[in-house]
Amino acid sequence: MATITNIEDLKRIYRRRVPKMFYDYAESGSYTEQTFRENCSDFSQIRLRQKVAVDMSNRSTQSSMIGEKVAMPVALAPVGMTGMQCADGEIKAALAAKRFGVPFTLSTMSICSIEDVAEATQHPFWFQLYVMKDEDFVDAIIERARKANCSALVLTLDLQILGQRHKDLKNGLSAPPKMTLPTIINLATKWGWGLEMLKTKRRSFGNIVGHAKNVGDVSSLSSWTAEQFDEKLDWGKIARIRDQWGGKLILKGINDPDDARLAADFGADAIIVSNHGGRQLDGTASAIRMLPDIIRAVGNQVEVHMDSGIRSGQDVLKALALGARGTFIGRAFIYGLGAMGEEGVTKALEIIHKELDVTMALCGERDVHNLGRHNLLIAQDFLKPFA
Repeated sequence: MATITNIEDLKRIYRRRVPKMFYDYAESGSYTEQTFRENCSDFSQIRLRQKVAVDMSNRSTQSSMIGEKVAMPVALAPVGMTGMQCADGEIKAALAAKRFGVPFTLSTMSICSIEDVAEATQHPFWFQLYVMKDEDFVDAIIERARKANCSALVLTLDLQILGQRHKDLKNGLSAPPKMTLPTIINLATKWGWGLEMLKTKRRSFGNIVGHAKNVGDVSSLSSWTAEQFDEKLDWGKIARIRDQWGGKLILKGINDPDDARLAADFGADAIIVSNHGGRQLDGTASAIRMLPDIIRAVGNQVEVHMDSGIRSGQDVLKALALGARGTFIGRAFIYGLGAMGEEGVTKALEIIHKELDVTMALCGERDVHNLGRHNLLIAQDFLKPFA
């Protein structure tokens, strides 16, 4: 652990330890992966403004996201199949987030169920919902999230149709993995991962199997999921879910100013500027590039968060300085989880926190709330809206 100093270190361990199909699931985008790459590379076009001879003592990264106190404005994003990256992965990630003091978001497509995480953590977490055609299933899972004391519903809007991810198709991605010859050969080299998976009973989609209609086991799961994402999702259906939930609502997958205005007028508690980590519409602009336009569009009407491409505390700082109230990390914590379980998620959070804290100080700021455009040097063409 002493030699791990950045997220890339965790990623190298993660790649050695986790089966190829699950590494590729996390570390890939759709089609050409242009958006997947630019989500990260566009951060490098934003420079930091160094300040000296200022009091850098008594710094604080503490803030709030949708009214909840956080140790830093970073939440763990919903990531499907987290429990295939590491045995009981969602539980381990939620425990690490709880102890660090940041929100954890459980995916609909998790391996550990809502109830598993609630029982293990005894602490409120956020639940991410994919809207399915089966309204009975949607109604039931919302009620399950309420009973589990979830403190916010994160409604994903950018996955009505599944984007084509070439690596997943070629790997025959599934949970648990299908025992093809290439998979068996690869799994034979991942014995540490395999031993841990043998010790847990959680190896399939805990929120779906046994809960969705006609999905009693893994064999019927793939056909159900292939047919169930609701292509007709619109603002009317979103309103129905909002009214049924009745609690704090975050709308995820906003990457256009017009959509942001609609979401703000809708009355969401927050929106997440996101392109699904480059896994849906390839060729769309990076989230960090769209963030300024979206913030200009909504002003203070709604709390704006951001995900897609964050791999460091400096990335977090840049998003906050551009006006985001909070950020989400997905792959960054998955690298830690796959590398060394709960301890690895904690390490990822510690790395990002230290990078945020030190960079904030060297930019002349002591309080995360004081970050703003004055801390950045940005080329005009980066901020110029696309024609």
